[in-house]
Amino acid sequence: MSLPTAVFSYPTTVRFGVGERRGVARSCAALGIGRPLLVTDPGLKDLPMTQELVGLLEKAGLPTALFAEVAPNPLASNVEAGIAAYRAGGCDGVIALGGGSAMDCAKTIAFMLPQSLPLASFEDIGSNWKQATVEGIAPIVALPTTAGTGSEVGRAAVIALDTGTGPEGAPADGTKKVIFHPKMLPGIVILDAELTAGLPRDLTAATGFDALAHCLEAYSSPLFHPLGDGLAVEGVRLIKNALPRVCADGGDLEARGEMLVAASMGAIAFQKGLGAVHALSHPVGSLYRTHHGRTNAVVLPYVLAFNRRAIEAKMARLAAYIGLADASFDGLQAWILQLREELGIEHTLKELGVGEDKLERIVELALIDPTAPTNPVELTADTLHALLRASLDGTMPAAA
Repeated sequence: MSLPTAVFSYPTTVRFGVGERRGVARSCAALGIGRPLLVTDPGLKDLPMTQELVGLLEKAGLPTALFAEVAPNPLASNVEAGIAAYRAGGCDGVIALGGGSAMDCAKTIAFMLPQSLPLASFEDIGSNWKQATVEGIAPIVALPTTAGTGSEVGRAAVIALDTGTGPEGAPADGTKKVIFHPKMLPGIVILDAELTAGLPRDLTAATGFDALAHCLEAYSSPLFHPLGDGLAVEGVRLIKNALPRVCADGGDLEARGEMLVAASMGAIAFQKGLGAVHALSHPVGSLYRTHHGRTNAVVLPYVLAFNRRAIEAKMARLAAYIGLADASFDGLQAWILQLREELGIEHTLKELGVGEDKLERIVELALIDPTAPTNPVELTADTLHALLRASLDGTMPAAA
């Protein structure tokens, strides 16, 4: 019998609480940032929250450049434009404000500043990250405005390559790269529930399901990381209690705060790895421009059914921990399906506009996605094709 070995990592400083955003200048000072580049997305650029942050920074004597050229699926060209804005502004640090797209773009701008190798050289494969030039990577302060990706506590970013780029910033061939380096982790994270209070109900539901998928896939991963397991199961419990509340009342700041924490916990937990949900949703999102969290929400129960034999006992323990009356795999699956329906999440990929014209390309990309190897059941072209077919047709697949 071989005993497990592993390397554990626990991330960064988190400042949690309503109004904590007002201390953004203090957080910059703690990281030695005197001229920040504030990276956000076009939808947030002119909103009061962004203008408030710029005002707070400049009042504190921190001249701030604003960059908002971030596509919904952030592109390598967005990163290049951000680097140009950083240098033009004489900046010495990055502030990330927004959802996963803005977070990923901001982190990658900060990371790529000193690099001589192209972006794709740092794809999260093997020891690619060790090729990076460390000196000159910019410090980062992160303020999420959604409770979903948890990118604010992550050391990776998903960036689409521009080759063959299609409409709305989507790469026509579905090529996304997960870029990884430990220095991409923000130095300070500010979790302020008021920054998420204005998020519409449908986006609240979709991003919340993204956080849930992170927790469930991390917990399902066969890798040994008991700290990650603990974070994942508590993240699921928080989401169970808070997500219906924030969808019913967007101004419930207590529940908004719990969702922010749960999203961060899910992202920390998936140091253990993810699985088929993300392996499929990454290319689906690229090829059909579907919302990442919503795509995860649709695919999630099909993947759980497929993985059932490998995770059934774990899911029963989880069901008991979060207080389900039916503390079994079936009870957990029923809860997820009921929650999806309650929050208006579609049941099939067809309802998201996914067709059958690109199934082979999706399978091809899913097989090489960095999240595929940590699915608890080995993924093959045949099993991924069956999962896609089930997700399109709305029929639960047989357990592998």
